[in-house]
Amino acid sequence: MSFGNEQHIGHQLQRDHLFQEELLPHAAAIYNFALRLSLDEDEAKDLVQETYFKAYKFIDSFHKGTNAKAWLYRILKNNFINEYRKKIKEPTKIDYQDVESVYNSDEPQETFTGSIAVYPFKEAIGDEVSKALNSLPIDFKIVIILCDLEEFTYEEMSKILDIPIGTVRSRLHRARNILRNKLLQYAKSKGFKRELK
Repeated sequence: MSFGNEQHIGHQLQRDHLFQEELLPHAAAIYNFALRLSLDEDEAKDLVQETYFKAYKFIDSFHKGTNAKAWLYRILKNNFINEYRKKIKEPTKIDYQDVESVYNSDEPQETFTGSIAVYPFKEAIGDEVSKALNSLPIDFKIVIILCDLEEFTYEEMSKILDIPIGTVRSRLHRARNILRNKLLQYAKSKGFKRELK
């Protein structure tokens, strides 16, 4: 075996070890983030698979000892935004066989409400908060998820989103204001009388 081959094998083993030790342990958190963004289990699984594929492909750009979770979140966020933009440009597709089977079925169908409360975070977030969060523009939804649900710091969010910390702060402030306004009417309907500042 030549020296060049030995070096290549050694490098490959280092990459595999780094991938397994630093990146794979975050798979559950990555899936939850994907699900919060996409609101679809299959799409979330695809996002996770694509994220780990890209992470492995570009693992040489990851520095051991840095925040692996934030690095993976950044890859996933970029994948999601790229897919989101594609979907906005595509006309809505309807599977008429699915429509026909639902229409002809006597059994009640399980419906997806578009609420993140439907899935693993059901107990943590109420329906009204989920609906309000999911109705936010995507950039605002992402900062709320990263800060208030995932508890990343502003510095980590700045790296994940690839924007300055000042922009993170202002976007989060605007997102929280929009969310607060959306929930104000609901709060009043439940008897909450104190004015929110």
